[in-house]
Amino acid sequence: MKKSERYQFVIDFFSNKFPQAETELFYDNPFQLLVAVILSAQCTDKRVNMITPRIFQKFPDHESMSKASFDELFSIIKSISYPNNKTRHLIGMANMLKDRFNGVVPMKVEELITLPGVGRKTANVITSVIDKQPNMAVDTHVFRVSSRIGLTTNAKTPFAAEKQLIRNFPKNLIYKAHHWLILHGRYTCIARKPQCEACGVSSVCKFFKENPTP
Repeated sequence: MKKSERYQFVIDFFSNKFPQAETELFYDNPFQLLVAVILSAQCTDKRVNMITPRIFQKFPDHESMSKASFDELFSIIKSISYPNNKTRHLIGMANMLKDRFNGVVPMKVEELITLPGVGRKTANVITSVIDKQPNMAVDTHVFRVSSRIGLTTNAKTPFAAEKQLIRNFPKNLIYKAHHWLILHGRYTCIARKPQCEACGVSSVCKFFKENPTP
C-alpha cells in the first residue's frame, strides 16, 4: 500500500468516527487553554480538568495569576505532576503575558515558546486549537499511533514525526488530525495493549500486520 493510500484511509475513517474532534481539556478562552496545556504535561487531561475550575475561579485571567503567590497557586495544583515547576511556570507565564504581550496570548509558535512552561508541543496545541493553524502537536499518543499505523517512518523524535505528518496530511486537516491521533491513542491504540480487534484502521496498520490478533 502506498503511503498516500494509507493516509487517505485514515482520513476517511476518522472523518466519520471523530467528525468534531477537539481537545478534551476544559477552557473558555485562550488564556485558560494555555494554563490547562501547561498543566497537562506528563499528566492526564482528566486530572487537569479536575483542577482547573478552582484555578480559573481564583485566577480568571493573566492579571490575577501574575499576582498569585507561589504557595496559594501551589496549594491548588499540588496533585498535578511536577507542581513546583508548573507553579513557577504559570506565574512566570502570566507575568510575561502582561509585560511583553499586553495580556494577549500570542498566536505565533515562535512567540509562544518564549513563555515559561511552553515548548513547541504546547505552542502547536494552542495555535491549532484556538486558531486552527496547520500545526501538529506530537505528544506520546500521536508519536506512538502515527508510527504504529505507518503514517510516519523511522521518526526518532517528535519533531521528525511532526514534519512527516505535516507533509502528508492535507493542510486544512492538520489541526483536526492532531486530535484524531490523540483520541485513537487514548482509547483504542493504547500503549501496552492496543485494542486491535476493535480498531477501524487495522486493515492498513503496519503494527497489526506484524502483530496480528490470534
